[in-house]
Amino acid sequence: MLVSTKTVVRKNSVVAAASKHFLTNIIDDDMISGRNGRRVITRFPPEPNGYLHLGHAKSIHLNFGIASQYGGNTHMRLDDTNPETEDINYVFSILADVKWLLRGDTEATAPWDGPVRFASDYFQVIYEAAEYLILNDLAYVDNLTTGTLYKFAMHM
Repeated sequence: MLVSTKTVVRKNSVVAAASKHFLTNIIDDDMISGRNGRRVITRFPPEPNGYLHLGHAKSIHLNFGIASQYGGNTHMRLDDTNPETEDINYVFSILADVKWLLRGDTEATAPWDGPVRFASDYFQVIYEAAEYLILNDLAYVDNLTTGTLYKFAMHM
């Protein structure tokens, strides 16, 4: 495990940190260089197709914790990219669970910054970006079947 003790730059002040890992090391370097205006913004992106589990709790701790450690913000962005498996009840459950984990109360104020965001809100932007990349020969569309793709992968 990559853990070290290091000095952290928080906004315009310097803070000593007890233990660090590769993510905070990268953020420290970005903060020192002034990258992104020394802002830290993380996101928690669950899919609203089920209830939260232990892996989600770890991600919540990591994303909200790093943002808090650096005086930043965390966005709640639900990855609603598969409408066949998603349900609004899961959305409500996820939001309540995050409030409970971070605030101790499902009715508490939201611990995330700004409105709840949905990946589907950005589909047009994502589509236009993909189209731009394809038209400028920076990406391509592949229509291989799963079987053919597997054969290519096994011969690489």
